[in-house]
Amino acid sequence: MSLIASEPVQLLVKQKKLTSVYDSDCCDSVLLELREYLPKYFGVWSPPTAPNDTYLKLEDVTRKFKKPCIMDVKIGQKSYDPYASAEKIQQQVSKYPLMEEIGFLVLGMRVYHVSSDSYETQNQHYGRSLTKETVKDGISKFFHSGYCLRKDVIAASIQKVEKILEWFERQKQLNFYASSLLFVYEGSCQPPTMRLGDVTLAEKGGVPKGLLSGGDVLEYNNNIHVINSTENGKIEASVGKGLSKFYALHKKAYSKRHHGQLSLKVENLEQDNMWKSSTCITQEHLNGNVIPQLEKVFCHMPADIKESANVEVRMIDFAHVFPSNTKDEGYIYGLKNLITVLQNILDN
Repeated sequence: MSLIASEPVQLLVKQKKLTSVYDSDCCDSVLLELREYLPKYFGVWSPPTAPNDTYLKLEDVTRKFKKPCIMDVKIGQKSYDPYASAEKIQQQVSKYPLMEEIGFLVLGMRVYHVSSDSYETQNQHYGRSLTKETVKDGISKFFHSGYCLRKDVIAASIQKVEKILEWFERQKQLNFYASSLLFVYEGSCQPPTMRLGDVTLAEKGGVPKGLLSGGDVLEYNNNIHVINSTENGKIEASVGKGLSKFYALHKKAYSKRHHGQLSLKVENLEQDNMWKSSTCITQEHLNGNVIPQLEKVFCHMPADIKESANVEVRMIDFAHVFPSNTKDEGYIYGLKNLITVLQNILDN
């Protein structure tokens, strides 16, 4: 648990409806459902140096992740509330003139790259640089691990955003301004297992010269190791961070093969609701070229794996929420457009 100290309680007290969502005696079904999409509440907190400043103490949504990938997306067509001054409105509009048309703004992201064991970070200026033509590619960057597009994460994210959209479609009590969705998923993963022939690759050392034909040799590295082991003439291969190099070096070698059959089985051994799938591919009529199948398995995770990915999507930054008797059309517009972009990334 950590402190989200960006939202003083005095700002929220003005919005009685939202404040009551955390009340222990809340019995409003709409607000009770809203809790499911917010960080958990742990009371209030005041810093010792400023005891008159009171803040909400909220759940750290990233706490359960080993390598959390995080993206903050502001939702809605307006980032200013109904009582904003003309100067404030102009200030907000000038920051991102496309907000009304696109309906959301990427405020920042932090993505873990498995291939390099490092993080890539983008700030709000990155999000403001995105246009209608580039927003899809801009957001897809968040779902790329360094060598694979995490389609499992995209599919799970769509499902969670759709749940939030369903809530907004039903409720007419609250309108949200300058509020965000926080996306978090697990960037690390257990190495999947591939059966290729008659030896075992484990995530330790290097690959022996005898694995490839045509004189091609894989260089040694710290991620892939081959251990002699046979089961019905198949190879047990465990590939971790070295998958990108393994794939690249094999591409040339396998493209030279024009015969034989190959059975490739990918078994993801993830724990804690991470990648849990089993994919079996028989290589019979591809002239020995397994590369297209490797690409399908590792770089394009199946779109129907929705519950397997360890993903969180929560509503945050709700200091500007106002009572209403109509649907929050601006927020709904933003959610629908965001879902469309995510679906396009998934489909393409």
